[in-house]
Amino acid sequence: MKITVKLFATLRRGRFDLKTMECDEGVIIHDLVKMLHIPEKEAAIIFVNSRHSEFHTVLKEGDTLAIFPPVGGG
Repeated sequence: MKITVKLFATLRRGRFDLKTMECDEGVIIHDLVKMLHIPEKEAAIIFVNSRHSEFHTVLKEGDTLAIFPPVGGG
């Protein structure tokens, strides 16, 4: 199945901005984050199809996964 992955801010360094990936059925966000070699603590904010999600969320065909690093500032 195909999943669109969007990386933001520092997560793009050495990776990509936007990529369509082929994944096995039943893949969870945690698995995909590991495949991308992103440390869990760096994947602080996660959205699937513009809705907040967690590492255990099962992805489905055509989903768009957006991953953001921790946000700081004031």
